Amino acid sequence: MRSTLSVRAVGHATSALLAITFTLCVAFDLLFPQYAMYSAWQALVPGFEWLSLKSFLLGLAETYAYGWYFALIWVPVYNLATGSRRSSCCRHDTAGSHDAHAH
Repeated sequence: MRSTLSVRAVGHATSALLAITFTLCVAFDLLFPQYAMYSAWQALVPGFEWLSLKSFLLGLAETYAYGWYFALIWVPVYNLATGSRRSSCCRHDTAGSHDAHAH
């Protein structure tokens, strides 16, 4: 039995991971400025400047969007590679359901 990945689940999970990572990196830079990594964020997040509320929120939104970009490309490719036939974005699982064509 092959299962499909949900674009929605992977999108939110990946986006949350990247947004949390961005937030932790900004906090790290504030706590340890001698090891600051903000120049990397300036290269990866267009419009990001060190540090204002507007810039932080922009970075948060862009890292969240990067997670969705990843999910929208990776999940369909994964589902195609594993031979999944059902649409991954609109999947509704029901407990105990069986394939009607298997009988």
